[in-house]
Amino acid sequence: MLKRHSQFLQSVLFLFDLTVICACWIASYHLRFLEGLAPVDKGVPPLDIYLSLLLPIVFVWGLSFRAFNLYRPRRMGSHVAEFFDIAKANTLSVLVLVALTFFVRQFEYSRLVFFYFWILNLVTLGFSRMAFREGLRFIRKQGFNQRHCLIVGAGKLGQRVARLIAIHSEFGIKVQGYLTRHPNKLGRTYEGITVTGLYSEIEKYAPALDIVFLCLPPDEEQGAEKMLQFLATTTIEVKVIPSIYEFITLRAEAEMFEGLPVITLQGSPLYGWNVVLKSITDFVGAAVALTLTAPLMVVIALAVKLTSPGPVFYRQERMGIDGKPFMMLKFRTMHIHQPGDTVLLTPKDDPRITTVGRLLRKTSLDELPQFLNVMKGEMSIVGPRPERSWVVEEVRKQIPLYMLKHKMKAGITGWAQVNGWRGDTSLDKRIEYDLYYIEHWSVWFDVKIALLTIWRGFVHKHAY
Repeated sequence: MLKRHSQFLQSVLFLFDLTVICACWIASYHLRFLEGLAPVDKGVPPLDIYLSLLLPIVFVWGLSFRAFNLYRPRRMGSHVAEFFDIAKANTLSVLVLVALTFFVRQFEYSRLVFFYFWILNLVTLGFSRMAFREGLRFIRKQGFNQRHCLIVGAGKLGQRVARLIAIHSEFGIKVQGYLTRHPNKLGRTYEGITVTGLYSEIEKYAPALDIVFLCLPPDEEQGAEKMLQFLATTTIEVKVIPSIYEFITLRAEAEMFEGLPVITLQGSPLYGWNVVLKSITDFVGAAVALTLTAPLMVVIALAVKLTSPGPVFYRQERMGIDGKPFMMLKFRTMHIHQPGDTVLLTPKDDPRITTVGRLLRKTSLDELPQFLNVMKGEMSIVGPRPERSWVVEEVRKQIPLYMLKHKMKAGITGWAQVNGWRGDTSLDKRIEYDLYYIEHWSVWFDVKIALLTIWRGFVHKHAY
């Protein structure tokens, strides 16, 4: 019954899409020739000529949307992913339509009409699909249009899947129970769901199921072979949550390589245009910062030089992106010939610190020369704070995820710093915030962190 309803909804959505597309084509004609958005130099062509393309449009868009599988169930999908699928199918269809009209020699169709058509399709189909999905999700929250599933595996992974399904009631998925290979677990309840049977009993539950989630630990995956062989003879949708999921720590993604599924566990968000965008914003931001702070840096340099003997700058080896070392610049805040690279944190009242240095550390102004590191491409304005190589070697033994922060360039400021995790604070919390930043990186996130750094000031109780 549910599958018949699903097919009916797909047919209704398909007809609705074609109706919207045809309406957009007619609207594009009106926008070009009757609304005065652009000058009409060659007169207004008859509407009938453009209406004659409706049949090819229905054929091309119908075929394209089916080819891009735009009518598959998307209970657990995102609006953004669906919009990009629509955009790809719509763009291809417009190009095909333009190519078809090339063979119509007796009439030249307006290129602006095609452009308006492309834009209107993106906007109207995008919003209509979003409204349609949200409407379905609302209905599912009320208990209608439900699909029934069984979770194979009652371990931590299976329980997490059950918990997420319970949170997202808009998916309209009802968990019927767990299956296990351990008879002693039968009757137990996890996350409010009962272990109802054994792996070997999958056939008994199959007639009432729409989805099966396979959530098996490595030592149980061999037992899945018989289940998969049986499920292949049914129309049940099978979703596999690999046991390796428990080791996913950063920017996990799945991709196909010559027909083989490949899961990336520890990926970086910076690739392709993201690298270019990050580099440009860093360079421009550092250039502006150095220009604005140049007078202040001259004053600081004179103060450092006149109040204690030694160089103005202090160079210290830090670990950067991909674990590569670089020399980070700071204004010198200690007397020369003082051992300063043997302790993890500088004590609050360290006698090695100069009078000017104490003020620079308290206000974080000793970090200003690091904009030169940014200009050289060794650091970013925003990113995880870098640490000394010997410290990294010690900390990585205590915090296994610590090395993942080196998936991005080190930053002058970062998400952990603006949230107060700097200096003598929890290393676990700092790495938690650093990984959150890497996982959710965007240019706007960088802008937010930079503004928060300015808004909350440079003085901090843990800066000394």
